[in-house]
Amino acid sequence: MKMIFVRKLGLSIIFILIAVALYAGDAPRVVSTIPENGDMNVDPSLKEISVTFDRAMMDKSWSWSYEDANKFPEIAGEPYYAEKTRCVLPVRLEPDKEYVIWINTARFKNFKSASGIPAEPYRLAFKTWK
Repeated sequence: MKMIFVRKLGLSIIFILIAVALYAGDAPRVVSTIPENGDMNVDPSLKEISVTFDRAMMDKSWSWSYEDANKFPEIAGEPYYAEKTRCVLPVRLEPDKEYVIWINTARFKNFKSASGIPAEPYRLAFKTWK
């Protein structure tokens, strides 16, 4: 009787571990950004920052976050989804300035797939020209 219980418990744990692995592997990922990550020659007149994911995302749900408020752009309007996979943040950029924006973080996870799975955190860094 004990051996059967342990065996069933072991199978349950295996199923839970598989479910966790599938959930973690199913997180949406950033496939591109405007400006491109690492670009050190961005036009300061750029009015929108956008992020494109590998799947449809939940509308009106985002976490444009910062690690340093001084490196986060001035927000010029409400974020919006231009397409189901691309979110846009209206901004005002300054010349000759470094920017760092987080698309989700360990704490803020509101960029989610249409099915509610949070996107993997992504650090977007760029610099504008003079």
